[in-house]
Amino acid sequence: MKSINDIQREIIDEFAMYDEWLDKYEYLIDIGRNLPLIDESDKTDANLIEGCQSRVWLTCTRDENGCLHFAADSDAIITKGLISLLIRVFDGRSSEEILGTDLFFIDFIGLKENLSPTRAGGLAAMIKRIREYAAEFKED
Repeated sequence: MKSINDIQREIIDEFAMYDEWLDKYEYLIDIGRNLPLIDESDKTDANLIEGCQSRVWLTCTRDENGCLHFAADSDAIITKGLISLLIRVFDGRSSEEILGTDLFFIDFIGLKENLSPTRAGGLAAMIKRIREYAAEFKED
């Protein structure tokens, strides 16, 4: 299995193929289109991420090895691309890995600077919720 940092470097390389942010947004939209949908029964208020302008549902389960698995959906296609990137980085990881990860790819590809303030706030809320799940599932 690739390390979290290897996956982040892959994402950086993928975004580096595009010079213009319009092209990077298109790529983000394509990533969002490929996100496997969560079950409709999981689209509940309990699974909504607070702090996102659009609606984003995120679920998390832990397998017998202690690895966390995420599923998500959003009613906004760019937001769907953002949560797809986060799931790509964090899915199948332990709570400790998730809580100890520096998400350097976000700054490196310029997401914060090129997202609207509301989308950047939503991205922060998604990261926060993933880390909250990791803390909830953390084994002592």
